[in-house]
Amino acid sequence: MKVNRKSVVGFGALLVAGALALTGCGGSSNGGGSSAGSDKTTGSLTVWVDSNRAAAMKQVAADFKKDKGITINLVVKDFGKIRDDFTAQVPTGKGPDITIGAHDWIGSFVKDGLVAPIELGDSASKFEKVAVSAVTYDGKVYGLPYAIENIAILRNTALADSTPASYDEMIAKGKAAGTKYPFLIGLDAATGDAYHTYPFQTSFGSQVFAQNADGSYDAKKLTIGDEAGQKFATWLGAQGAAGIFNPGLTGDLAKAAFNAGEAPYFISGPWNLPDAEKAGIKVSVDPIPSAGGQEARPFAGVQAFFVNAKSKNTLAANEFLVNYLATPAVQTALYKAGGRPPALTESFQAAQSDPAVAGFAKVGADAVPMPSVPEMGSVWDDWGKSEVAIIKGGDPASTWTGMTQAIQTKIG
Repeated sequence: MKVNRKSVVGFGALLVAGALALTGCGGSSNGGGSSAGSDKTTGSLTVWVDSNRAAAMKQVAADFKKDKGITINLVVKDFGKIRDDFTAQVPTGKGPDITIGAHDWIGSFVKDGLVAPIELGDSASKFEKVAVSAVTYDGKVYGLPYAIENIAILRNTALADSTPASYDEMIAKGKAAGTKYPFLIGLDAATGDAYHTYPFQTSFGSQVFAQNADGSYDAKKLTIGDEAGQKFATWLGAQGAAGIFNPGLTGDLAKAAFNAGEAPYFISGPWNLPDAEKAGIKVSVDPIPSAGGQEARPFAGVQAFFVNAKSKNTLAANEFLVNYLATPAVQTALYKAGGRPPALTESFQAAQSDPAVAGFAKVGADAVPMPSVPEMGSVWDDWGKSEVAIIKGGDPASTWTGMTQAIQTKIG
């Protein structure tokens, strides 16, 4: 899931009712389970999860076994390796019946014939719209969403009493706080971080691809190089020249600086809240200020469960996802285990009793799903590297134009 951004926190193992098969990062020789071994005769489903989800799914796995007589074999995998392992194993008849993953993998999974559509039916209306939109590809639903994430402004309430609606006002207020940094954004010196800069780009009216009437992306129409994109590039260069955007300040360094009280504002996601609170920082989660005059809209990332297209038990897999994982109790358990707001509306609303979750939810209400089209894989590298080149002093116009041409060439 990690494309210039951080995945949410860590994972620990738990056995499920004697049927929970745990492996390390690499799993067993066949990845911890095979669709060939998940048949209607044995009555089992192999599910790849991270360890937190394994613990949170203990009860629902037991319930499914009790109700349907089908054992859920939960196999713990390193989240960072799931995509590659799934892509490698499914064509050979191995891999799980179900895996967790990120919604922006769907385009490539569908293109390669790795995942099967699921039938949400009436359950679709029970989820947040952005969650269902994110797992929909070419008009079909390919995942059962369970978590939503987006970035926002983390504000140190001891250093600033509010986050202004405009970027310039936020920087002025940040400078008035008298801290080392007025504002923090983590950037890799070589690859940048287009994920975290994107809300400012959208505030200029710039996006990567054109969108269809239903909100899906038209990968044939690359719009990032338009006039709005050029205006954003010029603004980005000005932030570099002013020293506010610093390519030497990585995400980890920015996080450490914020937790040390060296800045009132930090653009980040829910994954960095726990450590800030441990450091004694009282944090408010606020909307992202506009730099270009329009609303700053971050990417929405949705995590979901996918069904292996080659599974021999797709009906049972669909039943487990739609009728057992799409419940308030399970979605709330997954939220408590991983820290991401739930995708199911009832659980999502309940979780907002936590002010931080409510803050992210307010920003996320207008977030845009990260494109899941396969062509997005050809965008990130040139996009991030070009942004960092501009921040370091490269000519915004020519660099942005060159970036657009390079991306278009890769897409074809």
